[in-house]
Amino acid sequence: MARERDREERDSEFVDKLVHINRVAKVVKGGRRFGFAALVVVGDQKGRVGYGHGKAREVPEAIRKATESAKRSMIRVPLREGRTLHHDVNGRWGAGRVVMRAAPAGTGIIAGGPMRAVFETLGVQDVVAKSLGSSNPYNMVRAAFEALKNEDSPRSVAARRGMKVASLQARRRDIDSDASAEA
Repeated sequence: MARERDREERDSEFVDKLVHINRVAKVVKGGRRFGFAALVVVGDQKGRVGYGHGKAREVPEAIRKATESAKRSMIRVPLREGRTLHHDVNGRWGAGRVVMRAAPAGTGIIAGGPMRAVFETLGVQDVVAKSLGSSNPYNMVRAAFEALKNEDSPRSVAARRGMKVASLQARRRDIDSDASAEA
């Protein structure tokens, strides 16, 4: 009983968005049998997000399967100030290509359908994104996730290089001032 309540509380922290439903028909002797495939994005709006795919004969069952699959495949994305990306990233999956850029406060989510769902569930408030190539929602979502996996925070970069975050950002300021002096 307590375990069930804990699971419900943990599930209630997630926001899920239905991105796409596909109806497929199988022709049999008596007519057509319809099946449904659902693509769902799930996130906690605090930097964790996942996507899932589910197939069933009824729409609600397909959505339930997709949601469970999404919760199993969640990734953590570092966010700057809890509202935007740390740096610009590109992602690619098949023919789907996406470009995501960090944006100043107040910009909002400037992104098309499937990517908008990813950002809303992730908890990003300011981002500019563009989908290039395939408009297939499956490929767009997968390309967006490939890009988000490449997102790095200054803290992780400093740890990888064995530096302090302040010295890393000081070097960046020095480089920026040199570039502006040359221009």
